[in-house]
Amino acid sequence: MHQQSDHDIRNRLLIARLPAMPQILIKLIEHLQADDAGMPELAALIAKDAAMTSKILTVANSSAYHRNPRTVGLEQSLVSLGTDMIKTLVISESVFQTFNSFPHSGSTDLRGFWKGSLTTAVIARDIAKQMEYPHVEEAYLAGLLHNVGRLALLATAPKEYAFNFTARDDEDLCAVEQRTLQITHSEAGAWLIERWNLDSFLADSVLYHHEPITRLEAAHPLIRMVRLAHLLCCHDDQEQAIAESARLCNLDSAQLELIIKNAARQVEKSANYLGIDLTGADDIVAPAAYAPPLVDPVQQRLSEEVRNIMLVSEMGQTFARQHGEAGLLEAITRSARILFDFENAVLLLENPTGHALHGMATGEGQQRLAEFVIPLNKGGPVAQSALERKLAYVKREGQVLNVSEEQLFRILGSESMVCLPLVANQRCLGVLIGGLPAWQMPHVQKRERFLQSFGTQAAASLETAISERGHAKRQIAHVAEEYREASRRVVHEVNNPLSIIKNYLSVLDGKLAKREPVVGEMSILNEEIDRVGQLINGLADLQPTETARTTDVGKVVDDVLRLFRATEFVPASVQIVVRMQEEPAEIDGDADLLKQILVNLIKNAVEALADGGKIEISNRGHVNRERKLYLELVVSDTGPGLSADVLANLFSPVRSSKEGANHGLGLSIVHSLVKKMQGLITCRSGKTGTTFEILLPAKGSTSQVASVPSRVMDSV
Repeated sequence: MHQQSDHDIRNRLLIARLPAMPQILIKLIEHLQADDAGMPELAALIAKDAAMTSKILTVANSSAYHRNPRTVGLEQSLVSLGTDMIKTLVISESVFQTFNSFPHSGSTDLRGFWKGSLTTAVIARDIAKQMEYPHVEEAYLAGLLHNVGRLALLATAPKEYAFNFTARDDEDLCAVEQRTLQITHSEAGAWLIERWNLDSFLADSVLYHHEPITRLEAAHPLIRMVRLAHLLCCHDDQEQAIAESARLCNLDSAQLELIIKNAARQVEKSANYLGIDLTGADDIVAPAAYAPPLVDPVQQRLSEEVRNIMLVSEMGQTFARQHGEAGLLEAITRSARILFDFENAVLLLENPTGHALHGMATGEGQQRLAEFVIPLNKGGPVAQSALERKLAYVKREGQVLNVSEEQLFRILGSESMVCLPLVANQRCLGVLIGGLPAWQMPHVQKRERFLQSFGTQAAASLETAISERGHAKRQIAHVAEEYREASRRVVHEVNNPLSIIKNYLSVLDGKLAKREPVVGEMSILNEEIDRVGQLINGLADLQPTETARTTDVGKVVDDVLRLFRATEFVPASVQIVVRMQEEPAEIDGDADLLKQILVNLIKNAVEALADGGKIEISNRGHVNRERKLYLELVVSDTGPGLSADVLANLFSPVRSSKEGANHGLGLSIVHSLVKKMQGLITCRSGKTGTTFEILLPAKGSTSQVASVPSRVMDSV
């Protein structure tokens, strides 16, 4: 199993803790793509990053830009450097900060790697200027990242890849990588960049920087620029390839000579500004790629099967995370391209009558697919694949094709195609078509079981999405039941404020008899009466409107405790402790909903502490979960804990065994309210007590984890 896992590189890439793109670079790229990165926006962006501000000030106060003995501040620095230099510094520094934190980067000499990357970046930027490409910084970033897949492979498979990391970057290296790791550094780099969800061709420029020139005739300019920059940097001896690549970029030999001449000076200048030591980088000899001895075929097959299982499982989770049918279809085609090296992939789904396959537009340049139809009764390999629910391999040459298949080949732009039927519960939902070169067909046929597993996973997710499409129709048939359920919930929830009102009325009675002021109690009574009205009005709202409000969690906790403090609901034997942050803890959500959640949980906790004990309400700060920032709020008690049966049905609306008017809906309502606030709730219970952990969307729901000290409030 150890040797098997060593070769499971794709799975290890999926689970490796490779760094995410820094926020400042994401924001900068958004500005660049919008073409509105003016000085005010850049200044505001840089001021938020202390390390970046320090770098800008250091360069601006260097002798190259500043001859006055007085040190200049950030604003003056930005003016003196100019927009272009600022963008270059921000992009470069962000990339170096990010990728120098890769595992194993500290034990490897990266000088040669970064010199090649910087050289490719400055050449790509100069090519972009010559071609009048509107986003020259994007070209610089693409050049800087074009070989980042080598760092990813080094981090993921240091033992297998350590030697080849310094090997000459050419097609031989790609072949060795494919044979030994089942993935090339171009594919690994593109996969890593695609995880950042950029609206850009950056990933494509990385994926195709070793592609034959003949295949890039109609490619996006960014892909052609990076290919030429890579050749000029790493393969200056390949004169014919450089000439052909230059022709695709409409550059002549004089322009190329000028670009090459300026590159070395610009790289040295950039390295000095960025504080990167490239001394001796040219002395690092790049050996030829080395392929270790082939592993035992049986063990290699076992390794592949395990890798395929893990990848299919990961794909299932990826599909489940998609929002809406369109996002799912795009995820399926994108994943198929990456996993099976398809040049292109399209989806054809069965129409409602089951008589034809209709094309689905899943990305740019595929709008004509929306009008593409293949009748199932007219024959042809695609229709036959759907009807027989079998994989089909189709070549463009030497096979009789109808017009539909010929159209499909033109859309794919490939020599051959794989037809993968998507079958769920004995029903064919459609066909995934993958285009690829004819020479690659035998390799795909060897992975037929993996293809079929992928198709099964995609079909299952697609069936779920299709069933959700009809959810609205099913809702109409259950309106009466929904009203009944809503009524039960409202009755349960109204009991909370009514109990509080009843308790406060008894407090009022005592105070009025003593002629003491009752302004505070009257205010609370008014609030709770208003809440009763809101709850009853909510009965008519089967589809509640979304509210975008910001709520201070600490204030809501104080309000809830104020409701209980002056009543006899909390006995003297129960202590309530609150632990909050010093800074305001704000969430995106409705204060009334949070109030309902806390009232239910505190009431349950008090009832659990019949013999006394402690209830603790604490704010544990921020949590980053699946690239979304949450505030963690915890309500715990020191009661006897919940039984296994109760825990198994904790958030289900089951009837309670408690006496009185309680219907066992409390925790079900808490769960639904947390979901309504787009949060998450979990429960842990044992002999020492019960803890409810609630994650609520932090204000702005950014992905930067906050770190603030906590304080303990007075016990109540």
